[in-house]
Amino acid sequence: MNKSFALTALTVITLPLLAACSKSSASTTQVKQVLNWPSYGEVTTMDPAKNNDVYGGEQLGATLEGLVRLGNNSKILPGIAKSWTESKDGKTLTFTLRKNARWSNGDQVTAQDFVYAFRRQVNPKTASTQSYNFSGVKNADAILKSKKPVSSLGVKATGKYKLTITLERKVPYFKLLLASSPFAPQNKKFIEKCGKKYGTAGKYTLSDGAFVIKGWTGSNLTWKLVKNPYYYAKSSVKLTKINFTVVKSQSTSYNLYQAGKLDMTTLSATQSKSLKGKSGWQIKQNDRSQYLMYNFKTDKNLRNRYLRLAISAAINKATLAKTLNAANVPATSLTPKGIADKATGKDFSQEVITKSNKALQAGDKTLAKTYYQKALKQLGKKQITIKLLGDDTDDAKKTTEFIQSALESTLGMKVEVTNMPFKNRFAKEEAGDFDVILDGWSSDYADPNSFLEMFQKSNVNNYGSWYNTAYDTAVAKSKTASSTKARWAYLRQAEKILLSEQGVTPLYYGNTASLVNPKLKGITLQGAGLAYDFRDAYFVN
Repeated sequence: MNKSFALTALTVITLPLLAACSKSSASTTQVKQVLNWPSYGEVTTMDPAKNNDVYGGEQLGATLEGLVRLGNNSKILPGIAKSWTESKDGKTLTFTLRKNARWSNGDQVTAQDFVYAFRRQVNPKTASTQSYNFSGVKNADAILKSKKPVSSLGVKATGKYKLTITLERKVPYFKLLLASSPFAPQNKKFIEKCGKKYGTAGKYTLSDGAFVIKGWTGSNLTWKLVKNPYYYAKSSVKLTKINFTVVKSQSTSYNLYQAGKLDMTTLSATQSKSLKGKSGWQIKQNDRSQYLMYNFKTDKNLRNRYLRLAISAAINKATLAKTLNAANVPATSLTPKGIADKATGKDFSQEVITKSNKALQAGDKTLAKTYYQKALKQLGKKQITIKLLGDDTDDAKKTTEFIQSALESTLGMKVEVTNMPFKNRFAKEEAGDFDVILDGWSSDYADPNSFLEMFQKSNVNNYGSWYNTAYDTAVAKSKTASSTKARWAYLRQAEKILLSEQGVTPLYYGNTASLVNPKLKGITLQGAGLAYDFRDAYFVN
């Protein structure tokens, strides 16, 4: 879901200002419960079948609630479902829904809303950007290929309050997926009334979560979330309003924070160094990777493996990471650091390091020049020009400038850089209108599959159209493996192939240094998916 140059929490260094609180103190009654929060990119859609970025995902996560929700460090908690049972083979899950769950228009949330939502996501006519997440649900893959009817999907409502989901195979991370917005319920009557306008502006959205979006026109840079009066747990929601403002400059964000107009700001490397240890300062480790994606359709030169190897080797990932943010970590793999291999207990990102890809990821100018000369010879070129596309945020601009300098000074390439607003950049990405693009991914669940399946040939997120038969086979086999040991072996195999081929070039793991208002308490830091959950947040004196 979360494609962009943004942030999502994986684990967190516990700090007093974000200490988990199950109940707020009486002092909250004397404090204005209004949060002012930055968004580092524009919201493109509020349709959970169309959204594919963290900015829209943050809003959907606050306004929609699925069968379960995530607590701190990905603890699975009851959501619209108050309880559930699971068969011994892990392939049948039965959920009992709350009778007091309602939409923001007063309609009751029922099991049929989930049936409609799931079917809408896998219906080929919807062209959902999230349909691949349903792989494993009975008949989902066949439906997506138009080989079976949508009605055959393994989801069934029994009355208003019982929902049964049937899987074709046990999916280890399935309940984590259920907490994400693609698996949230959808109101059929409302969506059909809105038609093509659904999710294009605040008035064309409906919420069953803690908040309702207001004032979002589809293109503006400020909007708000207000407390949903119909939310089943409204007594637990202390914030009355969250004001969002799109801020692309870290200096602007910091100044707004200092002026009391924002309650959080991310920090540049210089800012973080000077503010380390100050009140509100924190470091978050994020389940996020930033990488270069190559377009294999539009630029024939980029199909040359030696050229991609040269580009990767010319970029010193460690220097780039620290130039942007003191918390960033240079990437050794696409899958970020911190995800444990369930078969070995080791960090997956460290297991896939080989001697050759270690040199590529570290940055080696001599190696880069050697690969570039091989590429030029094979392509019959004297020089190669590429067009590099990125967002117009401070970090994205610094990154594209760094890469441009590295490639031109080390290889003698010509690099034409264009930076534009996220909404425009992502539109070009979806249309395949790029040569090389600066991109990123924040997973919905802490598993390598969330990153690796994106670059299978048929995946909707594979905008660069990279394809490797052995890679696709390894990822596919990981999903049907009969044991944990075999599953993780296939995942390691796939990651090593991607790195060896540089199907994409991992740059760094995007951790975040920030300042957060010390009076803000109760924020949930999820282990995967969205960076923050504001449902239980509140201010104290």
